Amino acid sequence: MAVSSSSANLKSNYAVFRKIESFYTGGPIQVTQAGDYMFCACGSKVNIVDIETGDIVHSIEQDDETEITVFALSNDDEILVTGSQALLLKQWDWLGNKCTRTWKAVHTAPVASMTFDPSSTLLATGGCDSTIKIWDIPQQYCTHNLKGSSGVVHLVKFHPDISQPQLFSSSMDNSIRLWDLKSSQCVSQLDNHYSLVTSLSFCPDNETLISSGRDKICTVWDLKAKTTIESVVLLPQELDLSNLGVTKSSTYFLTAGSKGVLRVWDASSATCVHSQSLPHLSAESKVDVIGQHSLMHCSLVPVKSELVSVNVDRNICLYDAQTLELKKQFSGYNGEVLDVRFLGPKDSHIVVATNSSQLKVFELSSSNCQILPGHSDIVLALDVFRKGKLFASCSKDKTFRIWQMTEDGQVSCVAQGMGHTHQVGALACSKTKENFLITASQDRTMKVWLLPKFPTTNEKENQIMVLQARQTEVAHDKDVNSVAVSPNDKLVATGSQDKTAKLWNCENCVLLGVFSGHKRGIWCVQFSPVDQTFEGHDASVLKVIFVSEGGQVLSSGADGLLKLWTIKNNECVKTLDAHDNKVWALHANKKDDTVVTGSTDSKVLLWKDVTQTELEEEQAKQEEQILKDQELANLLYKKQFLKALGLALSLDRPHMVLTIIKAILKEPRGKDDLARNLMNLRKDQKEALLKFSITWNTNTRNCLEAQAVVEILLKHENPEDLLKTPLPEARTATPGLHVPGFHVAKHEAG
Repeated sequence: MAVSSSSANLKSNYAVFRKIESFYTGGPIQVTQAGDYMFCACGSKVNIVDIETGDIVHSIEQDDETEITVFALSNDDEILVTGSQALLLKQWDWLGNKCTRTWKAVHTAPVASMTFDPSSTLLATGGCDSTIKIWDIPQQYCTHNLKGSSGVVHLVKFHPDISQPQLFSSSMDNSIRLWDLKSSQCVSQLDNHYSLVTSLSFCPDNETLISSGRDKICTVWDLKAKTTIESVVLLPQELDLSNLGVTKSSTYFLTAGSKGVLRVWDASSATCVHSQSLPHLSAESKVDVIGQHSLMHCSLVPVKSELVSVNVDRNICLYDAQTLELKKQFSGYNGEVLDVRFLGPKDSHIVVATNSSQLKVFELSSSNCQILPGHSDIVLALDVFRKGKLFASCSKDKTFRIWQMTEDGQVSCVAQGMGHTHQVGALACSKTKENFLITASQDRTMKVWLLPKFPTTNEKENQIMVLQARQTEVAHDKDVNSVAVSPNDKLVATGSQDKTAKLWNCENCVLLGVFSGHKRGIWCVQFSPVDQTFEGHDASVLKVIFVSEGGQVLSSGADGLLKLWTIKNNECVKTLDAHDNKVWALHANKKDDTVVTGSTDSKVLLWKDVTQTELEEEQAKQEEQILKDQELANLLYKKQFLKALGLALSLDRPHMVLTIIKAILKEPRGKDDLARNLMNLRKDQKEALLKFSITWNTNTRNCLEAQAVVEILLKHENPEDLLKTPLPEARTATPGLHVPGFHVAKHEAG
C-alpha cells in the first residue's frame, strides 16, 4: 500500500553521532600496565584506544604530519616518545595530549626501534643507520652511542634487572648483541638464527633469554654461559594453565607465528604442549585462510591475564591467557567500505564489507569486531533478511553465502551458493519471509535461490549447505549492478551497466517492463510507492534508500555527499557532507531513526535523525525570542535606554537599535544621554553599532543618527582601535570617515 509523504513524519536533517574508522596501520602496539588503554600507530598519529569501549580517547599527532616510524610508552605509563621520518624525537604528556619536548634523534636515518628501561629513565633508540643511542629522559641528554651493528637495528630491549645495565639488540645480520652500558661495548654476540630475530623474552630468573625469529626457530639462551615462530611470550608461573597441558615443573613460553595460531611450548623438552584452533572456520575454509593471518605481534597484559596479538590484516585480538579463548577483537584498519547493513533483531550490530574477502561484524555497544572468513575474494554486496538474524553476502569469487547470528551474537556461515560464471555484484533478500534470495552478476544473469529452514542451534556446526539455483535468467546486455525485491515479494527490479532498469515477475522471472532514460550505467534500484525524478547530485549516484515510510529518499554519491529528498515536492531538504570519497554503502535501521554509511575513505559513520531535536531547539529559540522582545518593549516603555540598547544589539536588531537611538535623541539632553549610554557598552557592542551606523549612513532618513553615533565613537575611542575591528564592513568604511585627519586634529587640539 502506498504511503503518502504527508502522513509520515518527514525528516529534515541527520547528524553523525559515531564513527568507526581506521585507528591502526601497522607496527607494534603497546598496552598500559593497567590494561585499560592500547597505543596504536596510524600514519602521522598514535591513537590511544579504550579497550573496554573501543573508542579513540586521544590522538597524538605530529604537527608537520610526517609519518611516525616508532613509539614507546614508559613502564610507569607516564611518558610517550615518538620518532618520525623527520629524524625528530618527541616526548608527550599523552593524558594531557600535548608535546612537552622535541629533540633531534642524532641518527642519520629514521629510528626503527625504541624501548624504555625498567626504571623509565633511559630510552634506547635503534636506527636504520646501524647505531643505537641511549637517552637519559629526565636529564635530557644522550648517554651512549653504540656502534657495531650491521644494517637496520630493528629490535632493542633492556635487561629486566635494573642492577645489570645491559642492552640487547638485533639487526639485519640476524645476531643478538649484548651491550654493557658501563663500558659502552658489545660484550657478546649470540648467533643461532638464520633470519631476522623478531622478539626477545626473559625468564623470571633473569638469567635465561628466549628469542624467536622468522626462521621459525625459538632459542633458549643461558645468559651466564651465553650459549645455546614470530613472537614469544613467557607465561606467568602463577597462572593456572593445566587445561593447556602445562605443569609447574618447567618453563613454558607461547609463540605466535605465520600460521595465525598461538602455541604453548615446553622449553626443557622443546615440545608443543598446546596448539590453539582457529576460531569460526569450517574445515574446508581452513586451507584457504591459513597463511593469510600471520600474527605479527603478541604481548602479555599481566594485570588482566590477557594476551594481545596483531595479525597481518591489522586485526587486534585479546585472548584469555589461561585458556587462549578469544575475548575481544578490534579491526584496526577497514580499507575501502563497499557495503554496510544493520544486523540483529534490535539493530545491535552492523556488518561491513570492505575491499577484503573477510566480513566484519561490529557490536555497536563495544566496537567488538568479529572477522568472518569464508569468501576467497573481495565481498561486493550485502543484504539482511527481515528478522535481522540471517544475512547474505556476495563476492568476486562468483559465490554468495548465507550467514546466521545466534542469540549471543556469534555469526557463522550456514549456506553457500555457486553457479555464476563471473563475480556476483548484487543480491537481494526476500522481504516477507526468509525463503528466497536473488543474485545478479557480471555474467549478465540473475538467479533465484530457494532457502531451506536453517537450524537455530549448533547441532550442525561447521556444516555448510550447498544451494542450487531454482531459476536463471539472462537479464541485461551488460553487467547487472543492482537488484531489488518489492515489499510484497511479487516483483524484482534490476539495474545494469547497459543504462536500463527492468521489472520482473518474481515467481517465474517473466519480464514485465524495461525502463530507459538514464545516460549512464545504473548503480542502484529500489522500489517506491511514488514515481518521481530527483536532480541535484553533481556526481554519480551510487546508493538510494527510502526513509520516512517511503515519503523521502536518502541518496549517496561519488562526491561523498548524502542528499535527503522529499518525494511529494521533489525538493532536496538537506545535503550532508562527512565523507571524503565515494559512498557505496547506505542502510537505515528498523526504527528508521539511524542510518549507517560506508565509504572508500575507510570510514563507517552512524547518523541519527535530529529532526525532532532541531525542531524543539527552534521552538525554544522562538519562545526565548518572544520573551526578549517583550522585555525590550518593557525597557523602552520605562525609558531604560542602556539596557534596551544592549539587548537590541545582542539580538542583532539594527532597526530596533535605530529606534532606541532616535528615542534617546528626542530627550532634552539627548546627545549627552546617547554618549553616556554608548560609552557604557562593551567593545563588541560598539563594533556592532559602528557596523549598523555604516548602513544607516547610506540612507538620508537615518544619516543624522548614524553621524551622531560615529561622532561619539570617534571622540571617545582610539581611531586605531576602530581600524582594528574584526568587522570587514567597518574596516572598509572607516577610512572614508577621515579617521587619520581627525586623529591629527585631536592631538593638535590637545
